[in-house]
Amino acid sequence: MALSNTRTLSISIDCSVNKAYSFISNPENLPQWSFFESVKKVNDQWIAETVDGQMNIRFVDQNEFGILDHFVTPSPEESIMVPMRVIPNGTGCEVIFTIFQEPMMSDEQFNQDVFQVQKDLDTLKQLLEDTSFV
Repeated sequence: MALSNTRTLSISIDCSVNKAYSFISNPENLPQWSFFESVKKVNDQWIAETVDGQMNIRFVDQNEFGILDHFVTPSPEESIMVPMRVIPNGTGCEVIFTIFQEPMMSDEQFNQDVFQVQKDLDTLKQLLEDTSFV
């Protein structure tokens, strides 16, 4: 299998690693900062609503390393791994997100995904740096 085209985006956020990790790792918070319109837990699975329909989401287990990798499953035969990390950066943190160009994805679709993830990260930064946000 050939290597995929990737883009890794990073954003500096002026809030603690613990605060960022706690917020990002909770799937119920996804609609506040990402393209997911809503997220609910059904039995033991997280189901997200998007403009493209329902998707399952599964985060890796809580951990002390800031790993926020998750799997998005738009259909039963497709599961997409989304690598994500939060690491210390001085008194704040750095959120790192890698996007893979899937085999059937055009360059235009990939660039749109990159744009959307950057928009999501900008929203996350604004939200986590808001002093009224607990």
